[in-house]
Amino acid sequence: MQLIKQPQFKLIGLNLGKKTTNENEQAGIDCGSLWQRFETEGVYAKIPNKLTEEVVAVYFDYDGDHTQPYSYFIGCKVSEDTQTPEGLDSLVIPEQDYQKIVAKGQMPNCIAEAWRSIWKSGMDRPYTYDFEVYGSRSHDWNNAEVDIFLAVK
Repeated sequence: MQLIKQPQFKLIGLNLGKKTTNENEQAGIDCGSLWQRFETEGVYAKIPNKLTEEVVAVYFDYDGDHTQPYSYFIGCKVSEDTQTPEGLDSLVIPEQDYQKIVAKGQMPNCIAEAWRSIWKSGMDRPYTYDFEVYGSRSHDWNNAEVDIFLAVK
């Protein structure tokens, strides 16, 4: 794990549009459905002015800790002045400090396992904006690596 100061950045993509919860594996269903929509609707190709080829998934607007409802967003980093195309959403992640963790293994199980480990760790977190970065290292679903950034106090 390493501490990283992440400057503010803007994303354009899809917002889940409702809060989800980790209770009864509901988040797996809701977040999986949003990923499916992101892929089937070709959202990646519709995002203008991408700064990288990475896709970012954000957990935010927590009602408390990880046991409480929260919002979810999938998108790509864009320049701050980029206009949001019709049918897409935008989200600005403020500058903050993060603990970086790398999830490794078979997708999507390695992500779920990493989060379960994070929840059990007892790490003191502010529950503001946490995000996963899906870059070239995540393309091999049998041996993926995904960076998880956890906001820290």
